Parts: sequence; structure tokens; C-alpha cells
Amino acid sequence: MLSETLLAGDLQLLISSVIEIDSYKSKIGEDEKMVVLSFNVDDKEPADDLARFLELGFDWVVDADATDGPLDTGKYKVFVELERNKYVPERIVDILEAVKKLTNIENFRFRYYKSFKTIPADEENIRNIVPLDKEAYSITIQENRLNNFSNFFSRSYVDNIQVMEDDITFHKVFAESISMNILDFGLTEHIYEKLGGNIDIGTKAISESIFYTKYLGNYNITKINNVYVFENENYALVLGKS
Repeated sequence: MLSETLLAGDLQLLISSVIEIDSYKSKIGEDEKMVVLSFNVDDKEPADDLARFLELGFDWVVDADATDGPLDTGKYKVFVELERNKYVPERIVDILEAVKKLTNIENFRFRYYKSFKTIPADEENIRNIVPLDKEAYSITIQENRLNNFSNFFSRSYVDNIQVMEDDITFHKVFAESISMNILDFGLTEHIYEKLGGNIDIGTKAISESIFYTKYLGNYNITKINNVYVFENENYALVLGKS
């Protein structure tokens, strides 16, 4: 299904292969009743084209809109809103199948509610993770309290955090930004079990951990196998240097 004004491949290399689900508030209804998808697009014109294509192409898309200007990342956002119900997983897949034809992207991934991790955007994963009714939404949001980069770093010293694809960037006034790769996230004991190996207690590793602590805040930060483990309560985030 392609419109007369947008042909297969027209948006190639212009749209990110990672979408976000429920990371942003609905502009037309209550969050527990609406599912909000968001796409990252390189420029304004293709963002407008994508929003128009999705709003006109699917009668169950309640609203689709592009941001007026770029975000801090330089990207434009396209927001797509659907009613939260049992049909959401198959409808998201239908949207992505159509966008695949425009972009030649073979496989999309999604991040749910500012989660650190991205996973394949297939119908089974969407059904297992995205809440499909009001009650499930409330429970899911509560359970995702720390699996959320905003909350995990809520007591940090940084001024802004941006996540694109599998990269996280910390911004701090009067200091150089730091970008790192998101490698894993989960319960602290499980993370250490998966990593194996011993904590690096060499001079360089200790100085790096002290630097990140001063930059980010009072987190327990250790280095194992050339990656960094950031702990918050019972959860741990694994980051690598970009």
C-alpha cells in the first residue's frame, strides 16, 4: 500500500530502524487509552511525507503528525496514535511493513517506554510487551520504573540524556558530552553472572570509574571486560565506550 505521492524506496536512509512505543504522551487522549508510536526522521520534508502517508493510509490511525522543528539530536519526530486495544500488535506490524517498502529497512526494532533495550518489532514481542488495555498499561508503567533511562539517572548530575538507537548521550552544561553504547540492562546479580570475569581494579579502570562518578553522580560504577556497569538499587546498566 503506497500513496500516489510516496513510492517504494523514497525514504531510504532517512528513517531510523528503531521506533519508540509509549515513550511520549498522547496529544489527543489519555495515555492509557492511546498507543503512541514515534519514528526518527532525518529531515522535515520526509517527516511530513511519512506522517501524511500513515494518516491517510490506515483508517484506524487516529492521528499522525511531525514535529515542526528538529529535536536536540537534529532529528525530526513523527508521532502516530492508535487506540489501545487487542488489535494494536498486528496494526503496528502493518504500519512497519508499509514503512519497510518506503525505506528498504529489512528489520525494525522498538524501545518501549524509554527502556534501555531495543528488541525486534515482531507481532509476538509487541503483544508481550505493549499493554493492550487501561489496566495493563498502569501495571506496565509501574513495573518499568527503573527500566527507564530518565528514572535510572534521575539523581544524576547531568542536564539532559538522549537515547538514539543503542547509544546514550549525557549532556552537561560547561562540560563535554559523553556518548556510550547500551549493551545490557537487568537485575544486578543477573548482569554480573552474564558478564563473568573479575572487576578490573587497575589504576586506569579505577580512575575511569571515578571520572564517570564525578560526571554522572553517586552511582556504583565498575569495569569488567572493557565494559562499565552502572548500578542503581537492584538494577544494573552495562555501557561500552562509543
